[in-house]
Amino acid sequence: MSDYKKTYNQIAGQRLHRIEAISNGVFAISITLLVRDLKVPVSPEISTEVGLVNAFVSLVPQLLSYFLSFMTLGIFWTAHTTQFHYINKSDRHLNWISLFFLMFVTLLPFTTAFLSEYINFKFAIGLYWLNIVALGMMLFIQWRYVYRHNYLGIADDEKKIVNKAIKQRLIVSHTLYTIGALFCFINTYLSVLIMILIQLNFALAIFFKPSKREDKIISNSDSTLL
Repeated sequence: MSDYKKTYNQIAGQRLHRIEAISNGVFAISITLLVRDLKVPVSPEISTEVGLVNAFVSLVPQLLSYFLSFMTLGIFWTAHTTQFHYINKSDRHLNWISLFFLMFVTLLPFTTAFLSEYINFKFAIGLYWLNIVALGMMLFIQWRYVYRHNYLGIADDEKKIVNKAIKQRLIVSHTLYTIGALFCFINTYLSVLIMILIQLNFALAIFFKPSKREDKIISNSDSTLL
């Protein structure tokens, strides 16, 4: 029995493209589920322009939460895609690390809905922040695993630069997310807005750009970082 188990564990999870396929599907569904909280206000009391504007303004928590989470999923999908651009081998452990990462992806629509409903509460901000931390932690564990087991199909000089860039991005981004979340003790809306600005920065790559040497080595492999 032990030999059978050992053999199965060695042969399971070898299809790398299967991880990418289910990941894309989970991200697509999760992004779609985010919009379910956005409902057009319908009420017999809305009979004037002012009433309609007031009804729309009442949707601000839902709209902010939606945009925040859309950016969150977009950034983590890009990060996950970036890592798999370099990974050329898989096993059952990488399979399960990726599945646990996706578990936290599927949880984001819930924490988003919770945040939009209770955006004035610090606990809602904290719960959402924990979801982001869990996503980043699983990405970090995934990258550390493939790097240590040499599952990367790139040269050593490029490997060091890519490793530094990915780890630095994860550490810096989650440090900034933590700072943004802490602003909830001042104002919860301010906390959400700061996290949105942090995400816009990472999405547009305003401040964090590779050096000329790093850019030359990385561009030779036709890859894109986060």
